[in-house]
Amino acid sequence: MSPHPAPSDERRGPAGSALGYLDWLFNPFQRRDAQAVYDLLGTGAITAEGLYLNLGYWAEEDDLDAASAALARLVADTAGFGPEDTVLDVGFGFADQDLLWVRSHEPARIIGLNITASQVAVARQRVVEAGLEERIELCEGSATAMPLADASVDCVVALESAFHFQTRADFFAEAYRVLRPGGRLVTADIIPLPPAKRAVDRLRQRLSWWLVASRFAIPEANRYTRLAYPGYLTAAGFVDVYVRSIREQVYAPLHAWLRAHPETLERIHPVARLPARWARRMDADRLYAGLDYILASAVRP
Repeated sequence: MSPHPAPSDERRGPAGSALGYLDWLFNPFQRRDAQAVYDLLGTGAITAEGLYLNLGYWAEEDDLDAASAALARLVADTAGFGPEDTVLDVGFGFADQDLLWVRSHEPARIIGLNITASQVAVARQRVVEAGLEERIELCEGSATAMPLADASVDCVVALESAFHFQTRADFFAEAYRVLRPGGRLVTADIIPLPPAKRAVDRLRQRLSWWLVASRFAIPEANRYTRLAYPGYLTAAGFVDVYVRSIREQVYAPLHAWLRAHPETLERIHPVARLPARWARRMDADRLYAGLDYILASAVRP
């Protein structure tokens, strides 16, 4: 069970209309930005208890709520949150990870930035209800124009959000600016896989990536692999750059869990259930053929 369940009046389902979902899912020419996508989705998370939106880290966990929390802990552990740290969480969703971190890792303060006003409103309410408003400050703001002073935070994290940023390279530059010397940047990020050798496999990769990038507002400028990722961090000034793929602990076990739990479809909009059922029938290797999932860390010197 999630340590931070969603109140019953909070799980009110996706906010978008049926026509909005039809346009988003089936119109190949639609071009929603990330804010519009998450306004459409509302609070219809498929987790059973909390409102996590991440895909989870499935090294040891066997349900989505636990795997989502495990991914949040992995990010915090990689960043090395300490009791004196001010943490900046960029793209915090509904603040599940912030509520977790303030108790599990006890940083001095967490600041959250999120461009989607509807998520900020729900997340702020949850923080107040948890009595943690003095430890967690959530703000509406951009990852690429942060309303923070230079050298004002110790850790910057982006848990499954940096792929949305316009652009990720601009986010890296802003993260460098607001970090103190010795500060750490960590991302859990969705990127394309390096191209396969066979033409047919490269075609499957491109289709898989396009389906995700076009529905979830991933800018073309963010379409680069883990081989190129370190170069963007070093170009921003970071050192001790480390990038590793954790896709084997994300996509396949998530897909297996979704196949074994068809009841999760009841938590999404009825219009979205048909393509979700189609996706569940596919092999994970084909469905996620073009998707990598990386954990990256870097230090501001």
